[in-house]
Amino acid sequence: MTRRNADIAAIFEEIADLLELQQANTFRVRAYRNAARTVSTWPREMAELVAQGGDLDDLPGIGKDLAGKIGEILARGSCDQLDRLRATSPPGITDLLHISGLGPKRVHALYHELGIHTPTQLLSAAREGRIRALPGFGVASERRIAEAVAGHLERARRWPLARVSAHVEALQAYLRAAPGVSRVVVAGSFRRRRDTVGDLDILIVAGAGAALAGYLTAFEEVADVLSQGPTRTSVVLKDGLQVDFRVVGAASFGAAMVYFTGSKAHNLALRRIAQARKLKINEYGVYRDGKRIAGDTEASVYASIGLPGIPPELRENRGEIEAARDGKLPKLVERKDLRGDLHAHTTASDGREGLEQMAVAARAAGLSYLAITDHSHSLGIAHGLDERRLAAHIEAIDRLNEKLDGIVLLKGIEVDILADGRLDLPDAALARLDLVVGAVHSRLDLPREQQTARILRAMDHPHFSILAHPNGRLFGTRGPCELDMDRIIRHAHERGCFLELNCQPDRLDMFDFQCRQASNAGVMIAISSDAHHRNDFRWLSLGVDQARRGWLEAGGVLNALPLPQLRKRLASTMGTR
Repeated sequence: MTRRNADIAAIFEEIADLLELQQANTFRVRAYRNAARTVSTWPREMAELVAQGGDLDDLPGIGKDLAGKIGEILARGSCDQLDRLRATSPPGITDLLHISGLGPKRVHALYHELGIHTPTQLLSAAREGRIRALPGFGVASERRIAEAVAGHLERARRWPLARVSAHVEALQAYLRAAPGVSRVVVAGSFRRRRDTVGDLDILIVAGAGAALAGYLTAFEEVADVLSQGPTRTSVVLKDGLQVDFRVVGAASFGAAMVYFTGSKAHNLALRRIAQARKLKINEYGVYRDGKRIAGDTEASVYASIGLPGIPPELRENRGEIEAARDGKLPKLVERKDLRGDLHAHTTASDGREGLEQMAVAARAAGLSYLAITDHSHSLGIAHGLDERRLAAHIEAIDRLNEKLDGIVLLKGIEVDILADGRLDLPDAALARLDLVVGAVHSRLDLPREQQTARILRAMDHPHFSILAHPNGRLFGTRGPCELDMDRIIRHAHERGCFLELNCQPDRLDMFDFQCRQASNAGVMIAISSDAHHRNDFRWLSLGVDQARRGWLEAGGVLNALPLPQLRKRLASTMGTR
């Protein structure tokens, strides 16, 4: 069986979790986390590299020891270190580390004092009032834990878009090789590009007599077959994701795409319009008096009820039908509209490539400018920059710009917003930069009013350009901070600064509705990769998907501006108005 990069990365993450629970050396834990990130974002499969004689030691952050473990995982699906750690740890305990507000010390206490090692046990204990008596806990923290674990259990039923994308690529390649298949398209929330996906709906157009049911269930990642038939087969993959395959005729393909892409609210609105015209819409077509009048294409379905085609990302019944009827659908931003990237890291902090390597990779990704925004020094785990190191970094960027061709590096910083709203570096240092990206990395559990006030104070700083990943969420690890985003958006407009849509697959932060809200308020959004490696610029496409769901046009995207216009906008935020 083929082991994919996602499988290897998951094993390294589990090793890191178990080591952390055993209070192992933090550098050792970080080495596994970095290795997981390298493997999961690498553009080629490790199995392919090994089969072609590639040297895994050459991968960034992968030495001989980790390369050996990758080989072991490829050979048998696990490694000795993981087996040993699992044997000495209660089953399921690593899931507790993915709940907001719980770190290794708290998980250790919950297990040793109350025997809790699964989220379900934790929720029961919190609801029964058994946690508040433990040292370091209390009534308020018990309540927050109950809320966090309930949210975690709900989110666990959905998968981040980027994680599902790996399955989609493998499934599409497999299905397109099936005899008689002429077309394979993924519908559902994946096609609408929701940030998380509950299951996959895959539509297949095949010739008459094509026997596909057995072929579908033979896919190597299938763990369980829920149903099997000539037109519909449902399976569960080994990681728990459900996939529904539907075989449709070419004459009904457009109608099936509309129906199975959804959303349910959007489809219901379409049916109401059809009923008013004495038509019937279903997954097979559009019918008048029992005769099919449309359905081979999506455009024909929409045209039959007097509407232009509506982009899948907008199909949530949030005003898109009215906008289509009035000829006011937005011209949604596209990846090609992005001229630059305003958030990237190098080896000066926690990145894994040098300045020149990141510049060359950004240029290869079609960008004409790149902001280097390494961390400030209070984020110790990222080896952030103090004032002295930042000055040297600025000089290095200036020297490199003198020889670069086709790409310009902007001088920036991802500066920590401290708990009281101050920025982590003095004004004199920040004034030398082209932009300042402010970010919250600590005290993410502050109450709503206090967290909001903290950010508003930071935005009032004379050297503040962009608020990074405003909600602070990480898929599977923590939910969003308690924030008054309405106030933050209004303040950004009043102050003249910008908000970031962070494209990191584990973040995708801002939410789609917040993007729309900000755009309506006249606040421009930076779609930024937060790249730490040369391969990470591909994440910009994920951010564009999220922006499209937020109705963003290129005119509302900061890094869609040509460099001269961008510089003017940034200068207005840096105390040089």
